[in-house]
Amino acid sequence: MPENAGTPWSRPEIEAIVADYLAMLQAELTGGAIVKAEHNRALQALTGRSRSSIEYKHQNISAVMSEFGLPFIRGYKPARNYQRALFEAVDAHLRALGLHDSLANTASMGVASPSDLVYQPAPILSDKQKKIDPDIHTIIRRFDPAVRDARARALGEAGEAFVFQAEQNWLSSNGRDDLAAKVRWVAKEDGDGAGFDILSFSRRGRERWLEVKTTNGPPSTPFWISENERRVSEHNPDAFRLTRLFDFSRQPGAFRLKPPLTNHLRLLPSQYRATF
Repeated sequence: MPENAGTPWSRPEIEAIVADYLAMLQAELTGGAIVKAEHNRALQALTGRSRSSIEYKHQNISAVMSEFGLPFIRGYKPARNYQRALFEAVDAHLRALGLHDSLANTASMGVASPSDLVYQPAPILSDKQKKIDPDIHTIIRRFDPAVRDARARALGEAGEAFVFQAEQNWLSSNGRDDLAAKVRWVAKEDGDGAGFDILSFSRRGRERWLEVKTTNGPPSTPFWISENERRVSEHNPDAFRLTRLFDFSRQPGAFRLKPPLTNHLRLLPSQYRATF
């Protein structure tokens, strides 16, 4: 058994594993081949930690990446009981490499095709808000995933284009070429004032107003909803659907939310309109 088994990870050990994790992640996102076992063995030699300890720390790093609304390495499921020192180290490395924005704003869709889009169940609304260390909360707020994704125009437009094409493909595959031809990218053609992005249809011809929210992060990444979008959803519950795209830079997944949105989401006011 390693001599440091059961002891907290030191700063040099944390720095080493975070740097290695982000190198693997960047290779994975660009289609490069990574052999996790080789990386694990190299870290064992460097830190003296066991294979299982290193794997679990990788899961801790995935949890930190998830908090930032960023992609994490597939196969390392997030484990959230991480040290604050680990969170701070991941944040420092992301900032030093410029990855906070580049990982979040990447609009490439990899090998995914809109025709392959499959809708999944939405995350379940918890009746309790998770408690976060105040210092960690301060770091997260500096890179608020909801605000960051809302400002990433290239990412947002790519997500809307993806759903636009997916809706046309879905209607055509269900024998409704007539409706597929009527699908409109409202946000692009008419501007943002409608309160939704894509006008589509059900197989029976009922209108579907799709508001698309896109992230490269996991399904639980928070997102921004404007007051206009919230109001449109309340006034048109039969037509409005909030479409959430996630893991967009690799293999986009999606879920849809039907109004009232408060059945699925905790909406927190975050802006005020100031007048004189």
